[in-house]
Amino acid sequence: MSYQRTSQFNTRRQQNWSRNQNTVAFISSVKLGPVAHTVLVALMITVLGLIYLTQATRATSYDYEAQKIDSQIAELSTKKSDLEVENARLTALETVKNSSVAREMTTASGTEYVRE
Repeated sequence: MSYQRTSQFNTRRQQNWSRNQNTVAFISSVKLGPVAHTVLVALMITVLGLIYLTQATRATSYDYEAQKIDSQIAELSTKKSDLEVENARLTALETVKNSSVAREMTTASGTEYVRE
């Protein structure tokens, strides 16, 4: 009995395969035409555009909220400074009224003006 070789053995080096590389190629049975490809690309661009718009809108709404909070902070800061000034004025009047110098003062009996 003699054995004849019917197929040729190819080594990895001859086939240009390297480690961890698939040796089987799958061919899809579904074929898409140019119109279907165009529609799919248009749909993908539309979805990406909608995602971008939602992100941009969200950032804009945060910007409006931040601007509103900044205006409230500025308004409250102005009110605080006004209250500090009023507090200082009222405190100064009470201090002057209750001081020993103010208690010893008397009302003027008469007023005379000098003419030149």
